Amino acid sequence: MSATVILRKGEGRTVKSGGAWIFDNEIDRVEGDFENGDIVEVHDFDGYFLGWGFYNPVSKISVRLMSRRKEHAVTEAFLEQRVRDAWEYRKRVIDTGSCRVIFGEADWLPGLVVDKFSDVLVVESLALGIDRLKPVILDKLCKVLAEDGISIRGIYERSDAKVRLQEGMERYKGFIGEPFDTKVQIEENGVNYLVDVQEGQKTGFFLDQKENRKAIRRLCPGKKVLDCFTHTGSFALNAGAAGAASVLGVDASMTGVLQAEENARLNGLSDRVRFQCADVFELLPKLEEQGERYDVVILDPPAFTKSRSSVRNAVKGYREINLRGMKLVKDGGFLATCSCSHFMDPELFAKTIREAARSARKRLRQVEFRTQAPDHPILWAADESYYLKFYLFQVRDDV
Repeated sequence: MSATVILRKGEGRTVKSGGAWIFDNEIDRVEGDFENGDIVEVHDFDGYFLGWGFYNPVSKISVRLMSRRKEHAVTEAFLEQRVRDAWEYRKRVIDTGSCRVIFGEADWLPGLVVDKFSDVLVVESLALGIDRLKPVILDKLCKVLAEDGISIRGIYERSDAKVRLQEGMERYKGFIGEPFDTKVQIEENGVNYLVDVQEGQKTGFFLDQKENRKAIRRLCPGKKVLDCFTHTGSFALNAGAAGAASVLGVDASMTGVLQAEENARLNGLSDRVRFQCADVFELLPKLEEQGERYDVVILDPPAFTKSRSSVRNAVKGYREINLRGMKLVKDGGFLATCSCSHFMDPELFAKTIREAARSARKRLRQVEFRTQAPDHPILWAADESYYLKFYLFQVRDDV
């Protein structure tokens, strides 16, 4: 089958400025035969060739562009080169023991995420077109990794996000190929973790904070540390490994807390790093009332908003959690705070932190601002690839 998607006059601004998405209301017509998810040509209203992409009229994002050059049609050789480029990039910018190997639009493979945990791959497919190409891409990825002596012992799919429903697909998770032990041991920044790729959140472990976890270590030797929304204990364990005198990690998930405790034992840190299952919003005021104060407070909450419509409520959550966190920092201590929501843009996040500091009567001295690790590259003109904002502040009492 061969089809061409033709845009309305004056539409396609996102694609023309470097993005990968074309929305349903930008399309004038489709010429030719197609099945949902097929690769199509994309033309402007005047016939100008804009690229190759996959088309799904069920989705609001009707076309996701994969190539902008007429001679770069989407073939097996094309997909292998995309995979090879993604892997070569990771080898240059980050430790590849465990890393994100493919990051959707930022690797020009829209809708596909592949994380590598030691010798296991975890796949998340969010669009119909890329889902149809997934077997070829994974085959090529295993081939490319094997060339560097990396033998993949198993692949697990975590395509269980709700966004798949908007593509007309069912949510799915399960083995691709032969079953294997889904608890995988990895090492990051010298800390060992057991990653549960089957039952853990998202793909099992948040690789995007790798460099930010390293950044807090220099502040922790001999200090008292509070890690909020600890998940499986990654920031807390980095603090403990750096020589913190004591660390408390807090999370509302008992499953996460039990995994964090197992990770602490794995690293011989149970004597200094402990965990508590509690609602952070409820616990922090209690800690303040009890007179608890910390040298370092870390706030790594889940995304409080996953849509523009809920940003206002998210702002309230971020403001509250930062205000409470600042009040627990000793004068001259440090606050690490972040947002992993794309819709909480950098300007709004900074404004929210500023308002929290004013309410807490604290002065903030910025140590540094960071984003996601480089294996989650930010592709300019593809705003959806930029989501993680991470601030490190010194906190001083107002005078």
